[in-house]
Amino acid sequence: MNYIEFLKEELRPAFGCTEPIAIAYCAAKAREVLGKEPDKIIAKLSGNIIKNANSVKVPGTDGRKGIPISVVAGAYLGDPSKKLEVLSNIKKEDLGKCDEIIESNLVEVNLEPGIPGLYIEIQVYSKDESASVTIEDSHTNIVKIIKNGELIYSKDIKEDQLKNLDLTFDKIYDFAKNGDIEDLKETLDTQINYNMSISKEGLENDWGANIGSIILGMGSRDYFDKLAAYAAAGSDARMSGCEMPVVINSGSGNQGITTAVPVIIYARDNNKSDEELYRALVFSNLLSLYMKDNIGKLSAYCGVVSAAASSIAGVGFLNNESTDVLEKTVSNALATGSGMLCDGAKASCASKIALSIRNAALSYKQAQSENSFEYGDGIVKEDLDKTISTVGTIARKGMKTTDEVVLTEMLKK
Repeated sequence: MNYIEFLKEELRPAFGCTEPIAIAYCAAKAREVLGKEPDKIIAKLSGNIIKNANSVKVPGTDGRKGIPISVVAGAYLGDPSKKLEVLSNIKKEDLGKCDEIIESNLVEVNLEPGIPGLYIEIQVYSKDESASVTIEDSHTNIVKIIKNGELIYSKDIKEDQLKNLDLTFDKIYDFAKNGDIEDLKETLDTQINYNMSISKEGLENDWGANIGSIILGMGSRDYFDKLAAYAAAGSDARMSGCEMPVVINSGSGNQGITTAVPVIIYARDNNKSDEELYRALVFSNLLSLYMKDNIGKLSAYCGVVSAAASSIAGVGFLNNESTDVLEKTVSNALATGSGMLCDGAKASCASKIALSIRNAALSYKQAQSENSFEYGDGIVKEDLDKTISTVGTIARKGMKTTDEVVLTEMLKK
């Protein structure tokens, strides 16, 4: 797999927060395998899936939130052929039936202990027939299908482990600067159109905690606050059930918005060409994917920290900054923002996006003025690739217990 194929696979449209939508997709696929409506459903989920699906509104469900509605709407109303858009255009008049099914206790949700990252298993039953579908590692990666006790599909998840790509800062920069990106332009146009549309929706209407609107209303003289406001507004709408798709990055809509929207706004405000914007988006998207691969798709580490660092580095890329300034922008941002907790998808994600973009903007100004943090300052290493690796180790290993504690506290009544 090359960078073009990698970006096409990762930059996909999604309708709603990706964790509840992945649950809905898995349930819809299980129903399809069963071949009829189930009379009992069991969902077995990893802690990170529960954490990210527990508090967020599910699009298409008129403001309903939580795991049971994700399961039931997927199983009874969803179209599995649409994958992460499984709940788009569902019949709203059937949502009452979903409520009745949930109230009848036909859905059982279980935490699968000891399974890190992303794991969804949906079992459906109808009299003496059954089916189950398992998703692992990424949001649409079906690894096992069983019908009536017989294994009918299996896949080694190792097939999807970073596709043997050689990702380093220098190679990402070189590809974004000099590579043939013609085949990516349609994908990037979709990212531009979708992610800007939901950001504008978040600013123009009442969504979530209205973080984007609040920032703009503060009248800041710092131009970068505009970038923070637009990105936060996209999350305001998305986390509150807005029925508009976004193009994701690293399996996350919030990260997709954060990685792209500041770059798009800056390019338009500064009269950059379409070609310059495309290349800056390639740089920002690949850099974000590179960092998140080290961190892991789901963890206690808030992914918008790395996404914001990537997007502001993308702004620097638009300004033809040296690789030294771009590397130090990311390094400064990671040195400061790493460790922000992910406590699931919900309204406060917008505020975390704004905070991370503001931090990354400061990091950029540090790099421009030659005031960057130096090797040996905490987690800062002698080059960016080693700093990224260090952050990944901290997120995957050091924050593993943190992740478990966060989930436990979230689920306390």
